[in-house]
Amino acid sequence: MTPFVNLSEEEQQFLCDVRKFVDEYVFPQTREWEKDTFPADIWKRCAALGLTSVVLPKEYGGRGYSCVTYAEMCRILAHGDPALAMNVAAVNALCVAHFEKFANDEQRAKYLPSILNGDCPLAWGLTEPLAGSDARYVQTKATPIPDRPGYFHLNGEKMFTTNGGFAGLIIVIARLDEENLSAFLVEKDQPGVIDKGRIETVGVKASYTWRFEMKDAIGWHTPGSFEDVISLLYRGRVGIGAMALGIAEKAFELGKAYSKERVQFGRPLAKMQSVQNMIADSSMEIEAARLLVLKAAAMYDRGEPIVKEASHAKLFASETARNVTNRMLQIFGGRGMMPEYLIEKLWRDAKLTEIGEGASEIQRLIIAKQELS
Repeated sequence: MTPFVNLSEEEQQFLCDVRKFVDEYVFPQTREWEKDTFPADIWKRCAALGLTSVVLPKEYGGRGYSCVTYAEMCRILAHGDPALAMNVAAVNALCVAHFEKFANDEQRAKYLPSILNGDCPLAWGLTEPLAGSDARYVQTKATPIPDRPGYFHLNGEKMFTTNGGFAGLIIVIARLDEENLSAFLVEKDQPGVIDKGRIETVGVKASYTWRFEMKDAIGWHTPGSFEDVISLLYRGRVGIGAMALGIAEKAFELGKAYSKERVQFGRPLAKMQSVQNMIADSSMEIEAARLLVLKAAAMYDRGEPIVKEASHAKLFASETARNVTNRMLQIFGGRGMMPEYLIEKLWRDAKLTEIGEGASEIQRLIIAKQELS
C-alpha cells in the first residue's frame, strides 16, 4: 500500500507482525467472533503487539509510528476481521490520541500504563439518541462538582459506543453550557454509569457496540474545545478509509478466485465480459482508494491540514468497499448469500464504513465547504 512512502525498518517489521497476527489468529476466528464478540483477552493481545498505541508518541510509552503505518495496520486488520479493524482504528485515532493531545500529566500517569498493557480498554462516547451526524446537538450535561476541581457530574445517554462493552474508561463528550462542549474521562465501573445494553448490528457484529446512561456519573475534565476534540476525527477517517480499503481488497481477492473456478455455460466466469467488467472497475476503484488513503496519511505525517483529504479518502474508500463487495457477491451468485462464503460478511461489514465517523453525506458537505470557502 505504501508506494512513494519510506517506512522505517521498525515500522516495516511491525506491519509484518500485524500480517502474521491476522493470518494466524484473527482471520481463522472471524466467523466465530461474529457469533458473539471478541475473546476476553483481545485487548491484551492487541496491546502486546502495539496495535493500541501505534500513533502515541514514544515519550508517552507508545510506538510513535506514522499515520501511514497506522492506516496500513487498519487495512491489514480488515483483511482478517473488519470489526477488529474498526475498534483498533477508533482506539488509536480517537481515544489514545485524546490522551496525547488533551490529557494532563496526572491523567496520563493514572491511566496510560493500564491502557498500554491492555488492562484498560478504551471507548469514545459522542453519539446520542438525538445527536448523530449533528454532533453539536449533544445533550449530555456536565456540571462542576464544587469540592472537586476538574471533576464534573455527567447526566445523559450515549449510544453506538464502539468497543463500549469492553471498555474500562470512556472519553465522553458533554455540554458545559449552551455554547460549549468538551471531553471527560469516565470510568465505566462506577454507580453513575448505567448499562443500557448491547446494540446488535447487521455488520461488524463482533464489535461490542454499547449504549449507556449517566446519572451523576463522575467525569474528569480534559480541557479542550469541541472543535479541537472533534478534530481527532480527521485521522480517524483515514483509519476508516483504510479499513474500507482492506474490506474491498479481501472481497476482490475472493471474487477473482471464484470467477476462475466457477464454470457456467461451458466456461469459467472469468472468461465472461460482464464479469471482466466488474473485475476491471473494482481494480480501478481499489487503486484510487489506496492512493487517496495514502495521500491523506502522508499529508498528516508532514503536518499539513487534512480536513478535505481525510473526507476524500473516507468517502471514496467506503463507497469503493460498498461497490466492490456488491460486485463480488454478484459474481458468487446465490452462493454469495450463504454464510459458508465469506463474501456475504464482507458485504455487510462494508456498510459501516459509509456511516461510522461521519456518514457519506457529511463527508460531501465537508468537501464542498472546503472547496467553496
